[in-house]
Amino acid sequence: MVHPYENKISIKSWAEEDRPREKLSGQGRRALTDAELIAILIGSGNRDESAVELSKRILHHYDNDLNKLGKASIEELSKFKGIGEAKAISIIAALEIGRRRNDTEVAVLDKVTGSKDAYNILKRLLVDLNHEEFWILLLGQNNRVLGKELISKGGLTITIADPKIIYSAALRYSATSIMLAHNHPSGNLKPSKPDIDLTKKIAAAGSLLDIKVLDHLIITDSGYYSFADEGVM
Repeated sequence: MVHPYENKISIKSWAEEDRPREKLSGQGRRALTDAELIAILIGSGNRDESAVELSKRILHHYDNDLNKLGKASIEELSKFKGIGEAKAISIIAALEIGRRRNDTEVAVLDKVTGSKDAYNILKRLLVDLNHEEFWILLLGQNNRVLGKELISKGGLTITIADPKIIYSAALRYSATSIMLAHNHPSGNLKPSKPDIDLTKKIAAAGSLLDIKVLDHLIITDSGYYSFADEGVM
């Protein structure tokens, strides 16, 4: 016989001030833990866990790091008992909205004065990825931003950037200079020998077209490395 106190308690049975929705309404959004916010997104748990308990377990799996959770795929999240495709999509969408809001809090830049400006423009495109991507930032007179272009996608550790594709885009924008950028999903900010060789190859091709390569950024979830700032260009 199961002791009555050993039964799982549903959120509906909690004191009103402890229920996530009521807590947000009564105490404000900042009073909620990450798990309680996620519990509101998923709405319900499973037969063995409340929504909050399930949310705590999901967060624990990702080391209580919302950035790591933000990288999770629908398939990964759906492996948790009680999380179907719809709930997984809700979690992913909410975290993406948060990321985009954070990006819009930085003033939109129309001119690049250094590596930090380029990083602020490109970081949203290159963080939280499980594969490498190579982008270019296209600049006009006085380093005015003309646009940005995805050049290639690669695997976990390498992507290839074809100078012909890069300079085709540069000519299309009538760019006078460009900045290169790619991410390292591993989190390692140190450039590899192929990174250095590729940068030199692209810069050499640009000199023939009188299009200067100003910098090459390696971007990770925690920061960036600038070839120009480090004197590697």
